[in-house]
Amino acid sequence: MMIRPDLKTTGKQVVPVLLAVLVLLAAGLGGCGYKNLPVPPQKVLPRPITDLHYKLNEKGVTLYWSYPRETVQGEKLTEISSFDLYRAVVPLDSYCGTCPVPFGTPISLPGGAVSEGGRGGPRTATYESTLLRPRHLYFFKVRSKNDWWAESADSNIVSFVWDIPPKAPENLTVRAEDGKVALRWQPVTRHLDETIIKEPVRYQVLRSRNGAFTPLGTPRNGLDFIDSQVRNGTRYRYKVQAVIVYKKGMVGGGSTNIVTAVPVDRTAPPTPLKVKAVRTARGVKIFWSPVTANDLKGYRIYRRLPGEKEPALIGEVNVPYTLFEDRLPPRAARWFYSVSSIDTVSPANESARSPEVKVRN
Repeated sequence: MMIRPDLKTTGKQVVPVLLAVLVLLAAGLGGCGYKNLPVPPQKVLPRPITDLHYKLNEKGVTLYWSYPRETVQGEKLTEISSFDLYRAVVPLDSYCGTCPVPFGTPISLPGGAVSEGGRGGPRTATYESTLLRPRHLYFFKVRSKNDWWAESADSNIVSFVWDIPPKAPENLTVRAEDGKVALRWQPVTRHLDETIIKEPVRYQVLRSRNGAFTPLGTPRNGLDFIDSQVRNGTRYRYKVQAVIVYKKGMVGGGSTNIVTAVPVDRTAPPTPLKVKAVRTARGVKIFWSPVTANDLKGYRIYRRLPGEKEPALIGEVNVPYTLFEDRLPPRAARWFYSVSSIDTVSPANESARSPEVKVRN
């Protein structure tokens, strides 16, 4: 509506005009579909995801992240409508460390309840990506949506190098020892497609007791490994994965066959000291100082007769006893006695025998 400069208006004319403007504004708001004032975005925006991580195998990558359970203002969320997963792919030879990451159009993934059904525990989202391009650097980030217009900020960014994986190491051997397990394998020199690997190759040792395999340290040089963080009598499973090392990351390949080992205690207790023997009316009493050992089971008592090279085992006592009576020993001018200690392993580890003590008949 135009108002001519030379047109004089009165107060009675202004009032209808203002009313008309207000009516038009009200009609415009009603046409937008709002029946109440819009909810401020901060009330519904999910908190950014902070635990995006990945695992590589010979087929590709699997991404993991937790469902956000609160808004940016700390209010509880019950569900997420969807996720937007962003990916960028850059050739290794043209990577620019100071350039923006060229993320493409996001992949829309379904959301759902933020807790695992019934238990109320945190829920984890997963996404698998295969058919990756060799000698390329991959970047991923994710956003969550509470509605079509309420999208969170970016998650942390993860990146990794992808190439044709290395072959699995061959001929993994295992040897169980006292308090340790020794592993050895053959070197890996080729990719799965039989092309020669030009980059350095490392080896990741993985171990399991009765569940999933977990890495022991980081990928290492060399073709052997000694695991000294074991407990005697416990069964362990092992496998080894080859890993190619690039300037921008690592690419893991297949793993060896699984081998099993049970380290066995082969350490005997200390030798008993201060062994003494006394002639009695019924025979000979032998006694000694107690041995200190966590797995001590008891003692073995030996007797040797004159002219014999090796003593004979004549008895065994369990802890805490440190006394043994040799009743009615064979007729001889003298007897020679010695004592050893044994542990709880079956068969037992036995210490060296103590120096002999002599008793005259």
